[in-house]
Amino acid sequence: MPTHLRKALNMSGSDPSDSPESWAPATKAIRGGLTRSEHGETAEALYLTQSFVYASAEAANARFAGDDPGFVYSRYANPTVKMFEDRLALIEGAEACRTAASGMAAIFTALSGLVRAGDHILASRALFGSCRWLLTEYFPRFGVETTTVDGPDLAQWEAAFRPNTKAVLIESPANPLLEMVDVRAICDLAHAAGAKVVVDNVFATPVFQQPLKLGADIVVYSATKHIDGQGRVLGGAILGSHALLEESYRDILRHTGPALSPFNAWVLLKGLETMELRVRKQTETAAALADILAASQKIQTTLYPLRSDHPQYELAKKQMSGGSNLIAIDFGAQDKAFRFLNALKLIDISNNLGDSKSMAVHPPTTTHRAMSEADRLQIGLTEGWVRLSVGLEDVTDLAKDLERALNAV
Repeated sequence: MPTHLRKALNMSGSDPSDSPESWAPATKAIRGGLTRSEHGETAEALYLTQSFVYASAEAANARFAGDDPGFVYSRYANPTVKMFEDRLALIEGAEACRTAASGMAAIFTALSGLVRAGDHILASRALFGSCRWLLTEYFPRFGVETTTVDGPDLAQWEAAFRPNTKAVLIESPANPLLEMVDVRAICDLAHAAGAKVVVDNVFATPVFQQPLKLGADIVVYSATKHIDGQGRVLGGAILGSHALLEESYRDILRHTGPALSPFNAWVLLKGLETMELRVRKQTETAAALADILAASQKIQTTLYPLRSDHPQYELAKKQMSGGSNLIAIDFGAQDKAFRFLNALKLIDISNNLGDSKSMAVHPPTTTHRAMSEADRLQIGLTEGWVRLSVGLEDVTDLAKDLERALNAV
């Protein structure tokens, strides 16, 4: 056995296979949550079932009473879904995970479980368009107010907390201009005010940022993005402590029915096996392309978290171990952005991200279209911005495609 492996085993004090929490990330991604049936299948089993049967009426009674921990209905829980939840929780470093049918279902549930009529939500302004709609249009119908602040401005955060602030929502990096928020600082302020913090970590992925370690109470994902990573299915996830997920979300998930399909869970479960490999490769390519784009005279601004010219570069370097695969570029005008997008031959025009295929989109007319122009301007989203999600294609081919499109601007 190599010396470094012998030392690692000796340092652990026990057989590492005894504790999934002690496994390295690559092992968690392959083995986490794995439960085999009596058939001993290699790939995880796909349980496409709505309900379950019981040996007796007494057994059904015990199952529904919670005395028997088995499954009762796939709207509540399902063996395939549970494998996905357990694996993602291990990768994230969370005590527990519950899933939903989409990323937005996860965010809606994450906020709904923390607030009641008369409560207050505090959020950063730079959010995905549908998140802004929830905060400004939906929750007010039920007596929940929202205040938004400039994410990087800690003074604005501190001044905006109220006695009835119960939930804080942040994205970091934020969609679409990759604004960074100091997660630890915001968590300290929120907890002092008695509020819980929800972090949408989809851009950073658990590979490069783990908000729970920075003090967050809840982490949410659109599993549709990097976790699937191949444009196949929708899914969402909510991660946190056992106690908080049980107290705040068990009944909502059970009775409102935003259930993740077992088939989608199986696809996402297999996606987790390769997520780190994909995301690290995408990030390597994205960093190279960000440098190429930043050197172009056709582009006014290029934003990438781990480029030294990013406005919150020092914070990004402190919170994230990698820059991930999103780049934002500003052409200064919509017609130039459109000419760039229309000249792309290899990169797709698509509003998704985190995919193995590279994609570019014009956020003001797509993902953030529902925002008013005034709200878009508040977060700096003028008409010339393009969001680029870098895939797994060869970096040389992508660079050629970008160069061709830039020549058309």
